[in-house]
Amino acid sequence: VNVPGVVGLGAACRLASEDMTEESARILGLRERLRRRLEAELDEIRFNGDLERRLPGNLNVSFACVEGEALLMSLKDVALSSGSACTSASLEPSHVLRAIGLRDDLAHGSIRFGIGRFNDEREIDYVAERVISEVRRLREQSPVYRKLRDARRAEAARSDRSPA
Repeated sequence: VNVPGVVGLGAACRLASEDMTEESARILGLRERLRRRLEAELDEIRFNGDLERRLPGNLNVSFACVEGEALLMSLKDVALSSGSACTSASLEPSHVLRAIGLRDDLAHGSIRFGIGRFNDEREIDYVAERVISEVRRLREQSPVYRKLRDARRAEAARSDRSPA
């Protein structure tokens, strides 16, 4: 029996439990900072899963008209995963995301953010800026997104002209 290892593990568990509530709240604040920023700056996004009953550092987001793998490749300086944790090594849409009702195209456009103890607000703001910039860039290359955007603009223009 590795007695020093057992004692060390016990001490680590004690320290972790002392800080767990405070650290979970801090991480939740970072996740919500990222979520609010993405929601404010981008249209056609979906936050996957229940936002209350989940780990505080987990955020899974689908971006319509953006392939998750293309977004990952354009964000090489940011640690992200595509899909769900259950299928991150597969190119198939996540069966977990499909089970919660996500269409295949949104499951393919899904990115998973993992926020932890060593992340801070500066990093969250950097990630938000990079993601927003790259989603916009990739969407500008997407004929499907341009068609969707143009249809929304035409609908808004018709609404503005119609009598109240």
